[in-house]
Amino acid sequence: MSIGPWQIILILVIVLIIFGAGKLPRVAGDLAKGIKNFKKGMNEEEQAKEADAKTEALEPAANVSEKTEEKDKAAQG
Repeated sequence: MSIGPWQIILILVIVLIIFGAGKLPRVAGDLAKGIKNFKKGMNEEEQAKEADAKTEALEPAANVSEKTEEKDKAAQG
């Protein structure tokens, strides 16, 4: 079941009646800002996940170097 051209026209007429012609630009602008903020939030979440993955990938190498340093100190001391 798909939406045909008559259904779209009917929806647009109902929206025009509810919001009025004067408020439509403001409503459309608010909707666009909401979509932009949503996309920005999704991108930030993906970047945070990537940063966490990089940190986790680097942690084992850091642990190995710390263990090596501990062994060197024990051997010296």
